[in-house]
Amino acid sequence: MTDLFQQSVVPTASLNAVHIQEFLDSAAQFERILADGGFAKLQRMSDDRLTGTPQYTGLLERYCFLLSDQDVPLVKDIQFKDDFKIGDANCQVYTLADVEDLPSLCGSRINYDRYSTDKTKFSVGFASAVGQLLPCNHIYNQYIFIQDVHKVIKQLESKRLRLQSLSAYSRENAISRDATNEFLNEAIGAQRQPVKAHFNVMLWADTKAELKELKTKVSSALTQMDAVAKLETDGAPQIFWAGIPGNEGAFPAYESFDTFIEQATCFLNLETAYRSSLSPVGIRLGDRLTGKPVHVDISDEPVKRGICTNRNKFILGPSGSGKSFFTNHMVRSYYEQGTHVVLVDVGHSYKGLCDLVGGYYFTYDESNPIRFNPFYIGEGDTLDTEKKESIKTLLLALWKKDDETYNRSEYVALSISLQKYYEKLNQDRAIFPSFNTYYEFLRDEFIPVLKADKVKEKDFDAENFLYVLRPYYKDGEFDYLLNATENLNLLTERFIVFELDNIKDHPILFPVVTIIIMEVFISKMRKLKGVRKMILIEEAWKAIAKEGMAEYIEYLFKTVRKFYGEAIVVTQEVEDIISSPIVKQAIINNSDCKILLDQSKYQNKFDSIQELLGLTEKEKALVLSINKSNDPCRRYKEVFISLGGVLSKVYATEVSLEEYLAYTTEESEKIKVQAYARKWGDMRKGIAALAQDIRDGI
Repeated sequence: MTDLFQQSVVPTASLNAVHIQEFLDSAAQFERILADGGFAKLQRMSDDRLTGTPQYTGLLERYCFLLSDQDVPLVKDIQFKDDFKIGDANCQVYTLADVEDLPSLCGSRINYDRYSTDKTKFSVGFASAVGQLLPCNHIYNQYIFIQDVHKVIKQLESKRLRLQSLSAYSRENAISRDATNEFLNEAIGAQRQPVKAHFNVMLWADTKAELKELKTKVSSALTQMDAVAKLETDGAPQIFWAGIPGNEGAFPAYESFDTFIEQATCFLNLETAYRSSLSPVGIRLGDRLTGKPVHVDISDEPVKRGICTNRNKFILGPSGSGKSFFTNHMVRSYYEQGTHVVLVDVGHSYKGLCDLVGGYYFTYDESNPIRFNPFYIGEGDTLDTEKKESIKTLLLALWKKDDETYNRSEYVALSISLQKYYEKLNQDRAIFPSFNTYYEFLRDEFIPVLKADKVKEKDFDAENFLYVLRPYYKDGEFDYLLNATENLNLLTERFIVFELDNIKDHPILFPVVTIIIMEVFISKMRKLKGVRKMILIEEAWKAIAKEGMAEYIEYLFKTVRKFYGEAIVVTQEVEDIISSPIVKQAIINNSDCKILLDQSKYQNKFDSIQELLGLTEKEKALVLSINKSNDPCRRYKEVFISLGGVLSKVYATEVSLEEYLAYTTEESEKIKVQAYARKWGDMRKGIAALAQDIRDGI
C-alpha cells in the first residue's frame, strides 16, 4: 500500500514538529559523516531548485516530466492506463526486485573490455551497464532501506520456523528454509547489516518501435551483470511515484528483496557524467562516450581548488597521435580568451593557426630569412635593466665562442656603450634603433673615445669586437638578422611563432634566436601585469640540447607561475626530455598538468613512462584506453589530462570542419588550405570556402 491510496499525500509525521526536528538532526549527522570522509559533499536544496521557477526547471519537474536542466519548464500529462506515457514519450520500467532475477555473484567493479588492454584492466562500477554505459534516455533508480537489525532477524527466525514445519510437504519449502538459515547465519556470525533493496530502470522513447529497440539494450545491459530484466506493468505507477525525489518512503515494500548492505551497494551507479566548468578560461573538449561538448579549465580552476600549484603543462604524444592538433586547439582557445602566446616550433605545425589569427611568424628560408630587431623599443616599453641585459647577452654570444669567457672590463664597456647609444637615440629621433646604427655608433663615436682615454686592448679589444660583429652590419653575411624594420613591437603582439626547423643546427642563427625568445617572453612575463602569458615549446629537445636553453626552461618552469603565466613543453619521446638532467627535473616536477595522447605503441614499455611521470595505476589504465573504442561515425581523437595526480579524465578532441582545416598538419591538406587562402585573399575566407566545398562534395 502506498500513499497514492491514502487520504493525504503528506505523511502525518511530517506535520509533527518533534519528528521534523529528529529528521533534521539525523540528516545533519549523515551529512557530517559523508563530509568527514572527504569524498563527498552535501548541499541542502532550496525551494526553487526543487520546484523550479518560470525560467528554470526544478528537480521535481525534471523527474516528473522528463526534462533536462536546459529545457524550458513544461507541464506534461502523465498516463498509466493502457500504456505508460509522459507527454508524448512512451515509457517502460524494468526492475531488479526478485531474488531469482539477480546475479549469483556481484562485486564493487567489473572489467570494461572495450577499454582494457593486455597490460591493464579498465575498471567500471558493477552497475555501470545500466548507468552511464546504457546509450539511451533513462533514469536508474536505486533504493536501499536500512532496517532494525534485531527486528529483521526476529522476523526471519519466525519465517525459518514456518518453513521448517512445512518442509516435509514441499521441496521448495526445504530449499527456502536452508536459504533463510544461511542468511541468518551470515547476518549473526559475520555481523552483517541486512537491508531491503530495489533497483529499476525507467526509459522512454518517442515511438513504440523505438521502445522495442531500447528493450533489447536494457536486456543486454542487465545480461552483462548476469541479471534478468523484468518489465514492470502493474506496479509501474507506484514505482514511478516513489521515485519522485524525496518520496522514497512511499516505495511499496513488496517490490524489494532482502540482502546485505555490501551486496546492495554493488548495484549503486558510481560513475557520473562529464561536467562543464563554469570558469571563463579553458578549452572545449567532448565526453568520450556521448560526444557531448564540455568546457574544461586546466589552468585556473585547479589552482584555485588547491589541486595544482602551477599552470605548467607537459604534453607527450607520438607522431600521428593528434598531439599537434590538440595543441593547436588548446592554444587557439587560450588566445581567444586574451592570452599572450609565444610558440617555439619545429615542423610548421602552427603556420595555419598563426595566419588565421594574424600573428607574427618568424621562420628562415633563403628568400625570406628570419629577422629581428632587439634594439627597438616599442611604444609603452622602456629600456630597463632586463632589456639591457638581454642585449648584452646577445652581443657577447655573437662576439665570444662557447668556450671563451669575457672579463669584467669588457662587460662594463658594453654596458657603457649601450647607455651612450640610447642617450644618442633620445637626442636624435631621426636615428632608427637597429644593430646597424649601434655598430656605427661604436665605430664612429664610442671606440674613438675609448682610444682617447687609452683603454687597454686587454680590457676591451675594440677592433676585435668590430671585426667579429662585422657580418651582422650592412652588406655583411647576416646583415638581415638584427636589423628588421617590421614585426618590431613584440611586447604587445599576442601571438608569436618562432619556427626553428631550418636553423636548429646553425651555429650562428640558433643562439641568436634562442636569446631573442628568452628576451621576448621574459619581457612579456614581467611587464604585462594581470595578463595571462603562455610559452609553448614544441619538440623542445632540439633546443634543450643547448645548455643555455635548458637553463632558461628551468628558470621558466620555476618562476612563470608568479607572473600569471604557464610554460608548456610538447614532445614525442620521453627520452628527449630525460636526456637533459636539468630539464628532466624542472619540467616534470614543475608541471602539475600532464597531457598524454595515444600511447598504444608504447604499451609494452609504458612502465618507464609511468614511473617518470608519476602516474597511478588508474591513470595508466586511462592512458592505455585512449582511442580503443572510438565512434566510427565521429572524427576525433582522445586525450588524457591529469591535474596534480588528483583529477584524471580522458576527453575527446572534436572540432568543427573549419577548425580542423586550420589545425591540420597533413601536407596535402595544408597545401589545399593555403591555395584557398591565396585565392580568397584571407585565411578565414579561404577555410570557409574550402569547408563548404568539402560539404558539397566538390
